[in-house]
Amino acid sequence: MSGAIAAPAPGAMEGSRPASGTAPMPAEPTFYVIEKDDHDHGTESPTALGFWIYLMSDALLFAAVFATYGVLSTSFAGGPAPRDIFELELVALNTAILLISSVTFGMGMLAMERGSARGTQAWLAVTGLLGAAFVGVELYEFSKLIAEGATPQRSGFLSAFFALVGLHGLHVTAGIVWIGVMMAQIGRRGLIVENRRRLLCLSMFWHFLDIVWIGVFTFVYLLGMLQ
Repeated sequence: MSGAIAAPAPGAMEGSRPASGTAPMPAEPTFYVIEKDDHDHGTESPTALGFWIYLMSDALLFAAVFATYGVLSTSFAGGPAPRDIFELELVALNTAILLISSVTFGMGMLAMERGSARGTQAWLAVTGLLGAAFVGVELYEFSKLIAEGATPQRSGFLSAFFALVGLHGLHVTAGIVWIGVMMAQIGRRGLIVENRRRLLCLSMFWHFLDIVWIGVFTFVYLLGMLQ
C-alpha cells in the first residue's frame, strides 16, 4: 500500500509572498510517495503442506515394511517359495488395472480444470471401479494362497508378503472410499475451492499408491520369481 502526501515545494514560502504590484501566486504542491510499512501477505491453506507431511510419513511406513520384507524374503521355513505361489500373469493384469486408474484420475483432474462437475464425477467413478477391481483381484490372490496352505503363519516370507501387499491394499480401499466421498461432495456443492483442493490431495494420494505398487511388483513379484 502506498499513499501520496502533499507537501509544500521548496521555496513555496518565498513564492507565496506578494510582490510589489502583483497578486500572490499559489504554490504548487509536490507529492512524495511514502511506502506504508503494512505488508499484508495472504495466508495460504495449510492443507497441501499437511498432506505432503502425511505422504512422507506414509512413505516411511512403506519403506519400513519393504525393509522387513527384504530381510524375511528368503525365510521359507520349508514352505513355498515365491516361484511356487506367484501367478505373474494375474499380477501383471492387476498392475495394468491400477496404472490405468491413474490415467483415468488424471482425466478427472482435467475435467475439474475445465469446470465440468459431471465429467469429474464420471472419471472418478471409473477410477473407483478400477480400484475396486484391483482390490478384488488381490483378495482373490490371497484367498487362493490361503486355500493352498500358504498362510501368513507358514513362514517369515509369507508373513512379510501378506503384510506388505495387504498394507497397500488397505490404502487402495481407503482411496476408493475417499473417491466416493468426493463424488458426493461434488454432487452436493460443485467444484468449489475446497473440493478442488481435496481432489488435488486425493490425486497425490492415488498416484503415490501407484508408485508404491510399482515397487511391490518389481521387488516382490519380479525379483521373487528370479529366486
